[in-house]
Amino acid sequence: MGQVIAVTSGKGGTGKTTLCAAVATCLAAEGHRVLCIDVDLGLRNLDISLGMAEMAPISFADILAGRYVLEDAAPHPDIPGLYLLTSPLSDMGDRIRFRDFGAMLQTVRESFDYCLIDSPAGIGNGFRFATLFADRVIVVATPDPSSLRDAAKTVDQLEQMGRENVRLVVNRVDPSLFKALQWTVDDMIDEVGVPLMGLIPDDENVVLAAAANTPLICRTDRGAALGFLHVARRLQGRKVPLLRI
Repeated sequence: MGQVIAVTSGKGGTGKTTLCAAVATCLAAEGHRVLCIDVDLGLRNLDISLGMAEMAPISFADILAGRYVLEDAAPHPDIPGLYLLTSPLSDMGDRIRFRDFGAMLQTVRESFDYCLIDSPAGIGNGFRFATLFADRVIVVATPDPSSLRDAAKTVDQLEQMGRENVRLVVNRVDPSLFKALQWTVDDMIDEVGVPLMGLIPDDENVVLAAAANTPLICRTDRGAALGFLHVARRLQGRKVPLLRI
């Protein structure tokens, strides 16, 4: 039975979508069958981070409406085993029933090893769709007080929803800024209140890969790409040391 993993954040600009795409591509590159679902209703961009912007993938709403079946999910052109269901172009949150989405995810578990759901920032309908039926949740933050506080609020909301398997990833870590803020890893864990799953360094290759419509791991195996690979391996239950920043 596969795992459904929601990737969310308390605010925009944390690199949540980048993490979702990069971890999914790492899992697929290591031989797993992986489905990505973009539930950022009306503001989809997971296809860009996956290097699938020039394709026309179907939306998960089309699956729920019965116009397509799960097997019609768009395959990645370069990475075998990786598939995408995108978000509808308009916000259909009031027309999509939670129980139907949950039933679809149960079918996903039977067909894929991993399903990564890209949640919108904040705690609206898209957040609930992404996290309500997830087996695990990754909260993405950047190493600044505002982002960490918003991440803590997101964790509180997840706890109220009964979500237990929640982990933190701190993204876009700049060593000089990290030192100037006098943050330690323990400080960030204490601020957010959940265990740390990974530290990802700030890396210009993330933007360059997206601009070239190329998955990050197809561009480099260092920097942020290595950090995302470590997160993917921890999701598989493998012991990997924290990346040195």
